Amino acid sequence: MNNHESQQGESSAEDPKDQVARLEREIDVLRRKLADPPRSSTILEERIVELQTNLTGVTDQNERLASTLREARDQIVALKEEVDRLAQPPAGFGTFLNQNEDGSADIFTGGRKLRVNVSPNVDLDQLRRGQEVMLNEALNIVDAMAFERIGDIVTLKEILEDGERALVIGHTDEHRVVQLADSLDGSALHSGDALLLEPRSGNVFEVIPRTEVEELVLDEVPDVDYQQIGGLSEQITQIRNAVELPYAHPELFRQVSLRPPRGVLLYGPPGCGKTMIAKAIANALAKKAKLGAGRLRGKSYFLSIKGPELLNMYVGETERKIRLIFQRARERASEGMPVIVFFDEMESLFRARGRSGSDVESTTVPQLLAEIDGVEGLNNVIVIGASNREDMIDPAVLRPGRLDLKIRIDRPDYKGAREILSKHLRPDEPIHPDDLDAYNGDTAAALDNMINLTIDYIYSNDASNEFLEVRYENNEREILYFSDFSSGATIRNIVDRAKMFEITRYLDGRGPLGLSARDLLRAAADEIRSIEDLTSSTNPDDWARISGRKGEKISYVRTMTRHGSRLAGRSVEVGRSNYAL
Repeated sequence: MNNHESQQGESSAEDPKDQVARLEREIDVLRRKLADPPRSSTILEERIVELQTNLTGVTDQNERLASTLREARDQIVALKEEVDRLAQPPAGFGTFLNQNEDGSADIFTGGRKLRVNVSPNVDLDQLRRGQEVMLNEALNIVDAMAFERIGDIVTLKEILEDGERALVIGHTDEHRVVQLADSLDGSALHSGDALLLEPRSGNVFEVIPRTEVEELVLDEVPDVDYQQIGGLSEQITQIRNAVELPYAHPELFRQVSLRPPRGVLLYGPPGCGKTMIAKAIANALAKKAKLGAGRLRGKSYFLSIKGPELLNMYVGETERKIRLIFQRARERASEGMPVIVFFDEMESLFRARGRSGSDVESTTVPQLLAEIDGVEGLNNVIVIGASNREDMIDPAVLRPGRLDLKIRIDRPDYKGAREILSKHLRPDEPIHPDDLDAYNGDTAAALDNMINLTIDYIYSNDASNEFLEVRYENNEREILYFSDFSSGATIRNIVDRAKMFEITRYLDGRGPLGLSARDLLRAAADEIRSIEDLTSSTNPDDWARISGRKGEKISYVRTMTRHGSRLAGRSVEVGRSNYAL
């Protein structure tokens, strides 16, 4: 009571202004206190945001560190695996030979034959003899590989009786017995085949084609028959009697003890049909050769040898190819089929020994003679040679018993040239309307007129066709005409030239498509002009060879050609009309 009363007494005694001031100060303090919490809350919120931002950065940094640690761990693991792999012993390879009853396998590796175990991951039944296998450090089979693809090339001589081994010849002519790998199962092996040999294991894996020999022979029947050859009926009759009859009627030849000819030489000027006759022989034998019981075979072989390509600069290579060719022929003939071995340009291979500075013929000629006369007979094999320089062939090749039959293929005469030209002008040939109108649309008559005009022009022996003046050593004089240098190839080329004139005339819009007599005569004139240019020679012996003439030695040759158009001022008679050329 006393205190309260004292305070009231003090209050009542205090000045009101002082009380107001004091109260205002208290109010300010209270206001400041009220304002401080929101400001502190804002600071706290800002601090929280800042801390959250820092936390996010720290989290990202932690993730990056964790990723770096994982990558480092992966690298360490990979490096460890690489170190372990590099520290492993090397794996070896071997050649599988055969499997055994106890599940082991025999292999050849490092020059040794071993019996090893097989990993369960390898199917032993699927391994084949000669297959390559992978070996671990204990020399056990852990994987199956492919067959060997590299090695030496050897030549097969014969298959041994067990059928699993073969006798082969190496590049130095050494003989070796090898094992036939299972990769050759089903392959038709013949003597002379080139085989791939793995020399360490002694296994042969595949047949390697000998491209140098395959390119030289045409092991098929040509599509040429006698009907396509004109002007050589007499020569065709001779060769058919000598070559076809022994195969068409072998029993008759056996009854009279007559041996078929071993070989035929076709000789004469170039371009006269020697190669075509050889091809026609093969085609005819394919159609008419018979088996023992008379059943038609309808099969033969034609080995066409490109003489110059057979030559090789390395010693013994040409002879080796000749041996391979006759091995091929004997293989085909052993099946009872007629085989023709055709040597074109025969003088390039079997030139007379001692007549040139080269020693090639000193080995190739004996090789051919050994193949023809050797202990291995040439039954059902006919050797045909073609040459326009028969004087250069070694006489030992031409003697009877080797090339028994010699047939000269001469340049065609008037009748033969007409027959050849008619082979190349078919009845369905498009004919120029002018030529057809002259014969009332008769195509056969128009073609016959073209043939007559062309052959008369080529074979006319008047002053316009004089080509050479030849004098012999006995002072005799002879005039050679262009017909003395014609051949079947010349006549074929005339037809080709004429057809080219026909096409160019049509394309230039100078007339319809169709062959005319004027085209043929223009082509003949151009062909004669080319003969003038290409056969210009000052050597009398060359003229004798080109013309195909033999006999008195030529001492002097003078060309009588007058260069320029030989048709100038001439006209062609087509039917009842004349056309200027």
